[in-house]
Amino acid sequence: MIAAGRAHGLTPSVQRLLITICVMMATIMQVLDITIANVSLPYMQGSLSATLDQVSWVLTSYVVAAAVMTAPVGWLAARFGIKKLLVACVTGFTVASMLCGIAQSIEEIVVFRVVQGMFGAALVPLSQTVMLQTYPPERRAWAMSLWGMGVMIGPIMGPILGGWLTESYSWRWIFFINLPFGIATTLGLLAFMDETEGDRALSFDWLGFAALSVSIGALQLMLDRGEQLGWFDSTEIIVTALVSAAGFYVFIAHSLTTPKPFISIEIFRDRNFVVGLMFMFICGVLLVASMALMAPLLQGVMGYPIIDAGLLLGTRGIGMAFAMLTAGRLMARIDPRLVLAAGLACCTVSLYYSMDFGPNTAVHTIVWISLLQGFGLGFMFVPLNTIALSSLQPQLLTQGTAMWTLIRNLGSSIGVSIVIANLTNKTILMHARLAESVTPFNQGLADPAAAMLDPRTEVGRALLEQLMTQQATIIAYANDFKLMMVMTILAFPLILLLRVRGLFRQPAAAAPAD
Repeated sequence: MIAAGRAHGLTPSVQRLLITICVMMATIMQVLDITIANVSLPYMQGSLSATLDQVSWVLTSYVVAAAVMTAPVGWLAARFGIKKLLVACVTGFTVASMLCGIAQSIEEIVVFRVVQGMFGAALVPLSQTVMLQTYPPERRAWAMSLWGMGVMIGPIMGPILGGWLTESYSWRWIFFINLPFGIATTLGLLAFMDETEGDRALSFDWLGFAALSVSIGALQLMLDRGEQLGWFDSTEIIVTALVSAAGFYVFIAHSLTTPKPFISIEIFRDRNFVVGLMFMFICGVLLVASMALMAPLLQGVMGYPIIDAGLLLGTRGIGMAFAMLTAGRLMARIDPRLVLAAGLACCTVSLYYSMDFGPNTAVHTIVWISLLQGFGLGFMFVPLNTIALSSLQPQLLTQGTAMWTLIRNLGSSIGVSIVIANLTNKTILMHARLAESVTPFNQGLADPAAAMLDPRTEVGRALLEQLMTQQATIIAYANDFKLMMVMTILAFPLILLLRVRGLFRQPAAAAPAD
């Protein structure tokens, strides 16, 4: 365990608390920067004289770099030591944030976002590893509840904080805000965290890393540009899909045949871990894709200003925080799988009622549905982290947490791409179907009360077009929520594959002898 003694003149409990604060700040910084730039893109576009396609790379460059560099975190930690790597990543992330804030062109900010993503990729998996190694087995459920709050609340608070900073100051402050927290985290880690030794003789699997990097990078590019280029009607999308598939095939084949693969195959022999990865992919979809739908729905369909929309989204974070603080205590008394099932049920119910969202939906309805969804996500996240990672061997823990983060990121990106593409396609389809009803034989249009919607007049045609677009969009949003609800329901049988017998009781019994 990392905080095992009085190496810093502190009691173990105090040292553990200070380390927790430091790694939580590192986690929140990285997770916030995934979404904090979303609401500021129009301001960046005008300030940097960029096109919409160019400014979108402010987001995608960060995601691609973070996804690629998440994979080697396990090797880097084993090679150089967790403390050295964590300090280096926090420092690099902070410096890159400042460079993003002072960037004068779109090319500069994209390059600096790539650097920021490369350094930030290791922060979440390393922080999770430190938390698991710092706390004794009987307190890991509580530790994962606390750590998970930063990971899950970050994407929700990002748009709120980004909108406020941009409106009150400038878009550059969404990057400058990392400076004080980055400095405090670096100094805290240097002062309170025990040194961890690395294995300098550890070799690196360059072929495995290159194959996985190419596969992930090509997949992210395909998902990012697919909607703009018409998916597989575009030669570029076909090429990137083939490159991604080829890279993944080379990675799998190489990993199965080399004696020291880049990512150890051993972690995939743990059934809890593999099932947990499936659930974490779903968590990534629910966490980010649902927010990607709710933000434009609240602003574009329901007419809420950006700050009000951010506050409504933030209510989901309240539910998540409460659930995460409660889940650890519940898991000490009941089967963790029951907690996970309750979380899935809450998410399913919230998505079911989300299908009815429209311009006339009351604020209190939005709030309780958001709270319920946040509660469900919190009840999913804590038992998943504890069950899936507690059974891994200590030497595989860092690789496991890196893969955990990678799968969650892929779930987020794939989920967003699917729901946005489905939203666009369904809107067009529903608009066409509604337009088929605009005929002289439609009794609704013949009603005197609908005189303003007369398609024979220019004003009537404009009003009809606006009404059909609004209704088609509402139907498309409902279809997306239904799609996510079905996915959540299909995840219930996976709970039966998890094994928890003796997973928590044995370490707890051994604790007094430590």
